[in-house]
Amino acid sequence: MTKIKLCGLTRICDIDAANALRPEYAGFVFWKRSKRYVTPQHAAALKKHLAPGIAAVGVFIDEPVEDVARLLSDGVIDIAQLHGNEDEAYIEKLRALAKGGIIKAFRVKSDADIDAAKASTADYVLLDSGAGTGQAFDWRLIRDIGRPYFLAGGLDAQTVGGAIERFHPFAVDVSSGIETDGLKDENKMAAFVAAVRKGE
Repeated sequence: MTKIKLCGLTRICDIDAANALRPEYAGFVFWKRSKRYVTPQHAAALKKHLAPGIAAVGVFIDEPVEDVARLLSDGVIDIAQLHGNEDEAYIEKLRALAKGGIIKAFRVKSDADIDAAKASTADYVLLDSGAGTGQAFDWRLIRDIGRPYFLAGGLDAQTVGGAIERFHPFAVDVSSGIETDGLKDENKMAAFVAAVRKGE
């Protein structure tokens, strides 16, 4: 079964919608330059409202490893998703500082990026075109990655079913594809989840 991550949740009503839809993951963005940025305090309030069984994922770009570890240790997030230049040494240090899952994101532009994803020691890798661009990368590059991965970029209710049928990713990750005017849209969230479940 393909798992679902609804990312960039910022409001209690977003959490209510997610709780009703039961994705496996809910994402909070801790990159201050993002329009979806939430403070650690706000994320903690959202996490308390999140239904049991839905893992909270924190999205970071080159954040000090101690800050990421603190959010994991404090239970604000369950999993850290790293979207910047975090290397293997960073991942090793994060594991030493805190318990929790690690997802390393890779911007896929060539076979070399797929090779790097294959070699990562993160628990999971995420394949994307960029940092929240809403555009798909050349999916032909995926071919035989040989490990579970999150597929992101250019996904919405219209495209996700075909992506699942073609590639069978471990999980799909969506943010802009479930928004209207920059805010999460409950109807689009529901349509996306329904398309994933149908695509399986």
